[in-house]
Amino acid sequence: MKAVGLYRYLDIEDSGSLLDLELEVPVPEARDLLVRVKAVSVNPVDTKQRAPKERVEAKPRVLGYDAVGEVVKVGSDVNLFAVGDEVYFAGDVTRQGSNAEYTRIDERLAAHKPQNLTDEEAAAMPLTTLTASEALFDRLLITPEKDNGKSILIINGAGGVGSIAVQLAKFSGLEVIATASRPETIDWVKQHGADFVIDHHLSIPEELMKIGFPHVDYILCLHDTYRHFEAMEQAIKPEGQICSIVELSHPVQMSILKDKSAGFHYEFMFTRSKYQTADQIRQHEILEKARVLFESGELKSTLTKVLTPINAETMREAHKIVESGKMIGKLVVKGFDEDDK
Repeated sequence: MKAVGLYRYLDIEDSGSLLDLELEVPVPEARDLLVRVKAVSVNPVDTKQRAPKERVEAKPRVLGYDAVGEVVKVGSDVNLFAVGDEVYFAGDVTRQGSNAEYTRIDERLAAHKPQNLTDEEAAAMPLTTLTASEALFDRLLITPEKDNGKSILIINGAGGVGSIAVQLAKFSGLEVIATASRPETIDWVKQHGADFVIDHHLSIPEELMKIGFPHVDYILCLHDTYRHFEAMEQAIKPEGQICSIVELSHPVQMSILKDKSAGFHYEFMFTRSKYQTADQIRQHEILEKARVLFESGELKSTLTKVLTPINAETMREAHKIVESGKMIGKLVVKGFDEDDK
């Protein structure tokens, strides 16, 4: 099968950073689906996994953590899907990824593709939807009925995770404050449900005060936790909750959080698959619930750019775009042949 992968971890400008490969089709294990891939999305995690480092792989490594495709074979213990089903999923960093004609995925991490979305629109959504849902509902423990009317600050609202987090927070009845700094990103977060928009390049506590929020109940940080940590400590309400998806680049003092009895949580979408947690099926459940919301129009895809076909040259271009830090929404690459254009 065709695949795009690497042996060495190089700068994306290096032609050897991503290579066209011919690999064996994977064999599904007990709870695995073998999926023929139609479209994939490129996320910051792809670029971080590929980022320059000294390690050299003895066997080629295939990246890719978002995909849509058709189930062509199932493992002996599969009970959630059948051959022919269209599925979408975000993958597992401990396995070969989805930048290949065929990939295998544990059925507990996949869901049926939303029928109203194109392959490209659906491929854009699994990783960010899982990340946002887990952050809001599993880490911050937001309960829509109970927490209706509470406030949330989403830092970097126009990125991939932010674009769906704004929608989910608004759908859950929260007052949503998103950060954005360019006219196009400000328009984007408003279109997706933000009640207020502030500029994260300015003082966040001062910007919140200007719109009538001396403190907020929740904060979801999707950009540079260290840079925003002090501002988040100041902005969070006593007994409020903060969640971040970005690792701290330097140590921080948490004395203000301690004084406020406020919580700080991390969200890493691959925790459940990486550590084989007992609740892995939660990701299947999240994506199935999201499918219903996409099909009902309550949620919309955040796809903004499509490239084709899936090969090393196109994937290097996609990585460059994501690494630029200027992406709004999501980027998808589709098809393995020129005929797919």
